[in-house]
Amino acid sequence: MASGETLHGDPGHETAAGNVAPPRITGVVLVAHGGQETSTEPTGPLQPAVLRMIPIAAAIRSALRGSDVVVSRPRFRVRGWNGAQASPVGDLTEELDAMAAVHGRVPVVLVGHSMGARAAIRAAGHPAVSAVAGLAPWLPVGEPVDQLAGRWLLVVHGTADSVTSPAETWAYAERARTVAQVAAIEVKDGDHPMLRRARLWHAIAAEFARVALGQPSAGSPDLAAAITSTAGPRTVL
Repeated sequence: MASGETLHGDPGHETAAGNVAPPRITGVVLVAHGGQETSTEPTGPLQPAVLRMIPIAAAIRSALRGSDVVVSRPRFRVRGWNGAQASPVGDLTEELDAMAAVHGRVPVVLVGHSMGARAAIRAAGHPAVSAVAGLAPWLPVGEPVDQLAGRWLLVVHGTADSVTSPAETWAYAERARTVAQVAAIEVKDGDHPMLRRARLWHAIAAEFARVALGQPSAGSPDLAAAITSTAGPRTVL
């Protein structure tokens, strides 16, 4: 993947000698941006799909402040999914392998938007991944679920999304329940770019990352309940 921004919950601590030691990493959150159905154009840092994830990553970083968790916001090499190539899935898998090589066996949480959500959910079978969240995900009919076995999946879709299909998301969630713990949230009036009710989108991502990494909930009781509600249908917020 192209180089992106990496954020640390804790910038490090001083050793007895007064030097700053690298933080003790206890978890990783990888934030995956969206893209297009078909494109081999290189992804740039100023493209809207990439910029859209800056506040999401910032909200997660804020929620994990003081912890020893890395929040990473890398970029896919190309903008498109590109059919059977599933270009961003290979990028994510490569990134997960690299993180495992550097940080060892620490839990990884994936948070993706649109095409990035599809890629994150596909890549969730990587042994490092424990949980994955799809925000306004692109989950067409026939998208596989078996790779989610033993994982925790959260899918979130807005009622005003005209780009990706909420109905396909809810159908996917039902299929995924056969192999994974699945929570689903419907955002009233939420749009695809996550601009409408932006604070709620950010809070959902941040709260999910906290809870998935074993930290206590810091959100409202209703939000915490929606994120962890895996026994029934979707929650409307």
